[in-house]
Amino acid sequence: MARRGGSMLRCNQLDGDGLLTQAIENTMATSSRVMKQTDWNQKYGQLLFFSDLVVIALCVAVAQYVGGLPAKVAGIGEMMTLTAPTLVSVVVVLVWMFALTAAGSRSTRHIGAGSIEYRRVINSTLIVFGAGGMAAYFLDIDGLQRYFAFAFLLGLPGIILERYLWRNWLAARRREGRMSHRVLLVGSEASVTAMARDLARAPESGLKVVGACTPSGAVAGVIEGTEIPVSGSLSNLLESLDAVEADTVVITSANEMSPSLVRELSWQLEPGRQHLVVAPSLTDIGGPRLHTRPVAGLPLIHVETPRYYGGKLYIKRLFDILASGALIVLLAPFLLAVTVAVRLSTPGSVIFRQERIGLRGERFDMLKFRSMYMDAEERLAELENVARSEGNSVMFKMKNDPRVTPIGGFLRRFSLDELPQLFNVFRGTMSIVGPRPPLEREVEQYAQHVHRRFLVKPGITGLWQVSGRSNLNWDETVRLDLYYVENWNLTGDLLILWKTARAVLGSDGAY
Repeated sequence: MARRGGSMLRCNQLDGDGLLTQAIENTMATSSRVMKQTDWNQKYGQLLFFSDLVVIALCVAVAQYVGGLPAKVAGIGEMMTLTAPTLVSVVVVLVWMFALTAAGSRSTRHIGAGSIEYRRVINSTLIVFGAGGMAAYFLDIDGLQRYFAFAFLLGLPGIILERYLWRNWLAARRREGRMSHRVLLVGSEASVTAMARDLARAPESGLKVVGACTPSGAVAGVIEGTEIPVSGSLSNLLESLDAVEADTVVITSANEMSPSLVRELSWQLEPGRQHLVVAPSLTDIGGPRLHTRPVAGLPLIHVETPRYYGGKLYIKRLFDILASGALIVLLAPFLLAVTVAVRLSTPGSVIFRQERIGLRGERFDMLKFRSMYMDAEERLAELENVARSEGNSVMFKMKNDPRVTPIGGFLRRFSLDELPQLFNVFRGTMSIVGPRPPLEREVEQYAQHVHRRFLVKPGITGLWQVSGRSNLNWDETVRLDLYYVENWNLTGDLLILWKTARAVLGSDGAY
């Protein structure tokens, strides 16, 4: 069996027939190579398969028990000593498992990050029970509709919870550098550095950078400012891929590689085990705004323009009114208790009002439970010159701030001081989810592009709050806020609220 061809440049010198022959030989050679890396994705897929099977079988068994299917069903006899209800349950389990598999819900491209895995689980389940509901209606079997209802109401949340627990387990392993795709970055040093930095921020995505190939042709050392080893040049990508035991090639910039070289590289990668990813020069664009549309053999990426008007805004406002109103009513006794605690703790007002900048740059009074002594603003100037590692160049933050009262420290730790902002939300000056409302002195230091934060209402919580809060530097804070502004949707807001609960309980970065 011929050894795999070394370089794309050599492939480029072959004629059409020779290129096809070379590609076939490359595929055969790489398929016979023993993989040194553990095939974790296959094993993880098997874990998901068997855990899906256990959850579905348990939920269907409960549905069979409480659903009230008759022991004998017309047209369904006994088979292999199985009663009619058991046969129905076996069929449901098999069909449900097949639907999850056919939908690609365990695809290694989507597990561990993003919402595609959950969407495929939900869609396939809806299809199965949509068909089952129609069958129950037409067959008119006593108890069958109730059976399907119980199986659906138990099974879908059960699978979602099971997948969520597995995802957290996988994320923990990936933060340790395990169970991830090993990535070889290809492109200019600047683009390689930027891509490596972005991937390092999200180890849960499962892309671990292990090497880089640059146009310089260097074969030793590391990329400046990083710990990424330089594994080779563009002329020996395949050898570099083997040297670092990578299974994924990410092209970070297209200027260094012609379309023909990229196509030839895709032919030489081992199908199913080695992957090619081309990163477009787009950053911080949400998935729902991106649509790939092939035109004349070109994979064109259509980017939807953000919209700040129309139905989405009305839905968001309705959600804000309903959520804030309900929380104000439900938390009224607790708000009263905090009011009494703040009043008795130190002299001064209970509510702290501070002017902030909101939608379209308009000023409004933001409400908070007072967590500092009354002279806090006057003492700020002397504290700004104190060396500290918290906060950033624009926002002042200090751990163990001497201006914070004893009760204020507790309120800040769990973000309880921000509960009065529910009244801001109800009045319409704020939203439940949105960018952090800035002070005027902070706005004066903004670069021009940062003013895009004012295209939406500020929020009680947001991406900034659930991604590190006061532990983030200014650039990261701006990036997260602008990402939200450009890509917000109601589903994303609900996910942020879920993460907010976890962040508040963890109290990381709250001071």
